[in-house]
Amino acid sequence: MLNLLITIVIIFTLLLAWVLIQQAARKYAANHPELGPVKEEGLGCGKTCGCKKGSCSKES
Repeated sequence: MLNLLITIVIIFTLLLAWVLIQQAARKYAANHPELGPVKEEGLGCGKTCGCKKGSCSKES
């Protein structure tokens, strides 16, 4: 039972850390626009934008 509780706490802590790190990265990017647009995880060419033969065009 103790192992289950420890596992739940670890998973929740990792999820919370992930969310906080993403939030901090977005805040940093908003404060430093000279670094260019933020690239979110899972986005970009080859993921969901309809890439074909090296060219990326956004879906309408």
